Amino acid sequence: MKANGKEETRLVVVSNRLPLALRREGEEWRFEAGSGGLVTALGPVLKDRGGLWIGWPGNRDPIDREVLRHILGPVSKASGYRLIPVILEKEHIENYYEGFANASIWPLFHDLQMACLFQPRFWEAYRDVNSRFARIVRRHSRGSDFIWVHDYHLMHLALELKKRNNNRRCAFFLHIPFPSPDIFLKLPWRYEVMEALAAFDFVGFQTLRDRQNFQACLRSFWPSSRVRGRGPVVRISRNEGNIIAGALPISIDFTHFMNLTRSKTARETVKALREAHGTRKILLGVDRLDYTKGIPQRLEAYERALELYDELREKVVFVQIVVPSREGVDAYSRLRDEITQTVSRINGRFATTNWTPLTFFFRSFPADELAGFYRAADIAAVTPLRDGMNLVAKEYCACHADNDGVLILSEFAGAAGQLAPEALLVNPHDIEGLARTLLKAFEMAPQERQSRMRRLRRIIRRRDIFWWVDNFLRAAAGKALRDFPPGDLAPLVPQPLERHLS
Repeated sequence: MKANGKEETRLVVVSNRLPLALRREGEEWRFEAGSGGLVTALGPVLKDRGGLWIGWPGNRDPIDREVLRHILGPVSKASGYRLIPVILEKEHIENYYEGFANASIWPLFHDLQMACLFQPRFWEAYRDVNSRFARIVRRHSRGSDFIWVHDYHLMHLALELKKRNNNRRCAFFLHIPFPSPDIFLKLPWRYEVMEALAAFDFVGFQTLRDRQNFQACLRSFWPSSRVRGRGPVVRISRNEGNIIAGALPISIDFTHFMNLTRSKTARETVKALREAHGTRKILLGVDRLDYTKGIPQRLEAYERALELYDELREKVVFVQIVVPSREGVDAYSRLRDEITQTVSRINGRFATTNWTPLTFFFRSFPADELAGFYRAADIAAVTPLRDGMNLVAKEYCACHADNDGVLILSEFAGAAGQLAPEALLVNPHDIEGLARTLLKAFEMAPQERQSRMRRLRRIIRRRDIFWWVDNFLRAAAGKALRDFPPGDLAPLVPQPLERHLS
């Protein structure tokens, strides 16, 4: 589509994963719709605007290209935007995804250097996969498009495009924390990663601290770099060119989560939980299985609180939901075993004939059922050791339309920068302090609970996911969301000579 003889600007989203997951069941391939903040945020933005989403479809087994086309074609039409797959081989998944992305960058950027594995083959695979993504982006995008790259898996994409003399406008958003120089400099390929990030026109971070850490790392390699501007978005000048960097915290679809609590499933879940636990207060934890989430420390703090405070016994129940993740990785299997053993120990120590202090679910729940858990919980404990944002904290608040409930939040979660001081901030490493905070939340007067929750909900509602998208586009592309007009579904193969998806 053209306006005044010029091509319309399309939005091209690039992430490690497409907003779906392919699963093989016998001889058949099935797909599951994606969930989570990124899909919720960008699905409505891309829909019916002629945009594209480029990513790996999540398959670990080889898949025939015609089968893939047969699956993605109808999904693209239903979604209102074109899904373009990037095919990864087994060695790529092992070394790029499980290796460099999740065994090197993930622990390093979460301040857990002792968990890092730095293998040259990881780095080589990471560059190879970023190069493969760049080829797909170059093939399916055009000069007027705006390329929005997401997260630590694809930090090299803009540089790979430039190597191909492809000067698409590229913006990057990092969903996880960015470390301080003393941590980042431990990465063997630190200069190469920083050079790659500097190739983007815009680099976005969750918090001001993350953006400042990025600026400090830039100065480590380019001491002459200068920061100009104040506020969330600044311009960083280097001899090699300028970078715009911003602190733009991601959020949730507030109205969507609030409406979920009115669904039949959510109401039935609330009723079931209340019938199961009576007048006892419900403490809730919801986490993906990961060593950054602080689950063992939270359980230990709950155990300590039961030891210290008799008034909590038989008056509170802790419901901990852990969503399976990376089950084939030994460290995650060990973490699950540790959690299971701790749950058994706590219940063995404190359970009575009428009370089981801890209920543990190792599974995922549909969004409407999870909203019921949020709504039923009197207290939510969101206590990661380190987190880019943590949307569970915001989802919990959105589900409390009655303005009642207490949020306990780690000071090391990105969300703390927005939700303090209405949340009860804690240091998740301080077991005694976290135990005291559990008691404080349990004893908090109704008026204070409601006052705090009302202000928390106001903050999240005002800066919801659509606020985030609009502000990111304004800062990175100089355009508002309305400046990406309706458009036809992008063609699968833009050039007649191209016959393959990758």
